[in-house]
Order: sequence, then C-alpha cells, then structure tokens
Amino acid sequence: MRLDVYVEDDKSSIYNAEMQQKGDEENIRQLPKRSRYYQGMIDLNLIEKGLPYTALNTSYVIFICTFDPFGKGNYQYTFRALCQEDTAFALEDGSTRIFFNTKGNLEEAPEELRELLQYIETNQPESMFTKQLDHEVKRAKQNEKWRREYMKELLHDFDMKEEGRREGKEEGREEGKQKVNLLNQLLAEQNRIADIIRSAQDAEYQKKLFEEFQI
Repeated sequence: MRLDVYVEDDKSSIYNAEMQQKGDEENIRQLPKRSRYYQGMIDLNLIEKGLPYTALNTSYVIFICTFDPFGKGNYQYTFRALCQEDTAFALEDGSTRIFFNTKGNLEEAPEELRELLQYIETNQPESMFTKQLDHEVKRAKQNEKWRREYMKELLHDFDMKEEGRREGKEEGREEGKQKVNLLNQLLAEQNRIADIIRSAQDAEYQKKLFEEFQI
C-alpha cells in the first residue's frame, strides 16, 4: 500500500500522513529526522504563501508503520516539544508527530483506529468502515486515469531520487577537492612537501592529516 496524504481540515489544521513499510534498522534510525524534515516542509510551504511565522497552522506529521518503530509495543507514539525541567510544560508550538504501529497492542486503541490498523496489517476488512475503505481502494485501482497518475508519480519520485543522488555525489566530490586543496595549502605553508606526496597516495594518512588540521 502507498499512502501519502496532505490535507487541511475546516479548522485550518494540516495533516501529512504516509505509510512506512521498511522496518530495517537504517530506515528506523532515520524516521525521527524524516519526521522533522516533513514538519519543516509543512512550515516552509506555509511561509512561502506569505504567512508570518506567528500564523503557522497547527500541524500533524503522521507515519503509519507496519513495524514497531521504537520497540515499546505501543500502537501509537505521540511526540510534542516538552520542557526537560518540567515535562508537564509543553512548548505549544502547534506541531505534533505521531507514529502508528500496526503490530502494537491494539486492545486499547479507539475502535475506528484499531479497525484501520488491523486492515492495514492484514488486508482483511472486518468492519463497515474498513469494508467501505477496501471497496474504495479496489475501485481506485481499477480507475485507468488514477493508475496513470499513480505511475507518473512513481516515475517522478524515482527521477527526483536519482537527481538527488547525482547532485549529492557531485557536491561530495567538490567538497572533497576543497578539503584536499586546503590541506595541501596548509602543508605547503609549513614546507611539509613529503606529507603532501604521501597523503596523495595514502588515504588513511590523509585522513589523519585532516584530523590534525581539523578540516
């Protein structure tokens, strides 16, 4: 299942929700900062519309995970900014990040939320709500226009990732050149020609020199 939702309700609250199905160690490690990135994108989008920061909407970043992202067994993990010296005191900046866990203990979950998480986990609709949802999902899959738009979106995502990888490599190479040039300049100023030659042939030695000059 692919789910990426960005909506605004009648109270001007923003909701950004997406599925997370990769439960590998690397993806779990990145989830907190991924949620921070999404929050930043919501705020940036609002500011670009001309709003002052004081008018930023209440917003929710929601990840629906088919794995336990924090290993506590909860069906829901909710994060808001709290004061470390008094955790009963919240910052009240209007931002909330929620991680749902389809494999958590769902017994205490509200009924419709429990039904939704169970449906995502099993793909078996049991209630009126999830049966209606399942019907809409199947209907959407049979919609040729929707399928074309979906494939276009997938290709766009792939192209953007490829472009990002290429740009990242190019930026990395340029940054590497600048570091080496600076190192060589500093070594030359100290007349350490032998170190310049050795560092060009020995990556580990070059790394030690970077640490020595705190580059």
